[in-house]
Amino acid sequence: MVAFEKFQLDNGLRVMVNRDTTTLVAAVNILYDVGARDENPEKTGFAHLFEHLMFGGSINIPNYDSPLQMAGGENNAFTSNDITNYYITLPVNNLETAFWLESDRMLSLAFSQRSLDVQRNVVIEEYRQRYLNQPYGDVWLLLRPLAYKVHPYNWNTIGKNIKHIEDATMEEVKSFFKKFYCPNNAILSVSGNVETEEIKQLCEKWFLPIPKGQVNPRNLPMEPLQNEKRFLEVERPVPVDAIYKAFHICKRGDEKFYATDIISEILSRGNSSRLYQNLVKEKKIFSEIDAYLSGDLDEGLFIISGKPSMGVTLEDAEKAIDLEIEKIKQETVKERELQKVKNKIESTLLFGEISVLNKAMNLAMFELMGNASMVNEEVERYLSVTPEKIKSVANEIFIENNSSVLYYRASGKKGN
Repeated sequence: MVAFEKFQLDNGLRVMVNRDTTTLVAAVNILYDVGARDENPEKTGFAHLFEHLMFGGSINIPNYDSPLQMAGGENNAFTSNDITNYYITLPVNNLETAFWLESDRMLSLAFSQRSLDVQRNVVIEEYRQRYLNQPYGDVWLLLRPLAYKVHPYNWNTIGKNIKHIEDATMEEVKSFFKKFYCPNNAILSVSGNVETEEIKQLCEKWFLPIPKGQVNPRNLPMEPLQNEKRFLEVERPVPVDAIYKAFHICKRGDEKFYATDIISEILSRGNSSRLYQNLVKEKKIFSEIDAYLSGDLDEGLFIISGKPSMGVTLEDAEKAIDLEIEKIKQETVKERELQKVKNKIESTLLFGEISVLNKAMNLAMFELMGNASMVNEEVERYLSVTPEKIKSVANEIFIENNSSVLYYRASGKKGN
């Protein structure tokens, strides 16, 4: 159980507070309600660029990391298609340092041409290293536009085209910041040995003076129902072939999400999972295989990916995947197998409540999804999933016309 209190400042900043008396460390998390899905299709990659720009210094604090390190703290950030998230962990007695740092860059990020050029080059180099020069690095650059034709999940967080970042002007960057990086588009969460009244005072001191930004109603195009199987085949200089099969699924906040997630766990969590036991250990069709969800706030994807064993064609590998999918559609999951998966999920969720950073992140995320109290309903939602529900959801998802398949062939192996 994650106990918390919440309040909202007059400028729209929502604040979650979890008191944890067992630790001397505090976590401060700021979630901005902006991700790659909010970008102009002709100007993509901006949310991810800002993940870097926000560490480039603010008007009053030219070097973000130095004062935090002096306070014994650490920080990092990540961008997804849905959100941009920044977090700090530091000794609780130095908590105000985090408020000072985060509020100053929200209010007055330093927009210098030098900072933009430096961070632009960092992003371009990341694109080259992570997506172009790394084996299988461009998979999502291929799979997203295959699966999505209308919704902005069509592009990755790095952007649809790196040229969008190369050509980004200072005016465009400032406009994006003004639109999204404001108190009414953010959620601040704190976990540690803190009092709510103390956090209120810090928020009023450091964040209340920041003016409210514009309201940005989100009106994204809905992805139409997919009614034909999509297929893409590429060749790359990689060690072995790989296959990726993606199906459209519900939103993260949908009640069907829990059954969908359990299906992925039944298929691929650990060495006792179905895909490992049947396709890796017994039949030796795959050397490795996995099933996972994108977990997006809008309708996401259920992905099965794997590398076939030597001598196994991608066509035969896909048939083997389809056979396992058919089993979960036709046969009711045994209660013992289901309970084993539920136990693993429950222990993972409860163990995660030990970490102040996990609690701060989860409170912010669930508040964005509708209500932070949902963090305490997760376990029960998983435990209430029945074998019949799993079968029903599996039959909704695993339709061949709902699939997008990528054959990722190692160079020179086509037709083998």
